[in-house]
Amino acid sequence: MNKELKKIYDALLHRLRQGGPTVVAYSGGTDSSLLARAAFDALGAESCAVTVVSPSLAASELEESRTVAAEIGIRHVLIEGREMEDIRYRKNDSDRCYFCKFHSFKDIRAFAESEGLHSIVDGHNADDSGDYRPGHRAAGEQGVRSPLKELNIGKERVRELAKALGLSNWDKPAAACLASRIPYGSEVDRRKLSAVEKGEAFLHSLGFRQCRLRHHGHIARIEVEAQDLENALKQREGILSFMRDLGFQYVTLDLSGFESGSMNRVLGSEGSGSDGAPGAEHE
Repeated sequence: MNKELKKIYDALLHRLRQGGPTVVAYSGGTDSSLLARAAFDALGAESCAVTVVSPSLAASELEESRTVAAEIGIRHVLIEGREMEDIRYRKNDSDRCYFCKFHSFKDIRAFAESEGLHSIVDGHNADDSGDYRPGHRAAGEQGVRSPLKELNIGKERVRELAKALGLSNWDKPAAACLASRIPYGSEVDRRKLSAVEKGEAFLHSLGFRQCRLRHHGHIARIEVEAQDLENALKQREGILSFMRDLGFQYVTLDLSGFESGSMNRVLGSEGSGSDGAPGAEHE
């Protein structure tokens, strides 16, 4: 680790030590993994990584979170998510992510208090101020802090630090919950989430590292990176067959290519990003 990165990392360790015994809201992405490593380095046994498990979390993401937590050595706790019990979440309006985070952070807070861990932190970084991210409001209500943002550490620095620390997921593509693939106004249910998870797992198996399967009822809208569009067309028959087996009657390839948070276009000025928080598509 060079001197500049070491200075940044030392500042992060100092900030975490100031918070005392800490729970990291941990998804297994690069941001929260860096934070988990820093919390463990700063606080040792007084740190803990907590992952909320729900139908909107892909099984592959859960498995990777376990793998990276084991690499770090931090205690890793799984708690059951309760957002599917909330009709306001399932209704899937523009505040869906708020209701998800409301339950997640409330449950993490209850766990933290039961364990005597006074501080809760998440991986919101300095570059997460754009797009529409209503979940930050829920984080604030539960006193969740974002040390990466507080120290003005953006995504590029996060990846550099993660690589320097030897984290295996330092270059992991940005991810988001499976519910972010369902258009606002279309109810979130387990069947749709399962179809998205299986469809994206299939696309990954074909070599598409960054992709999305947007669930528009009978229509599957596939996003891959622009440079992969030709490759997707070459594999057209296999993709079409698999998606139809999942129940989609029509299968489309979005010529715009992969775009993080593309479902938020419909929000217009409502989704201008004033909330500045991890939300619908925290990528």
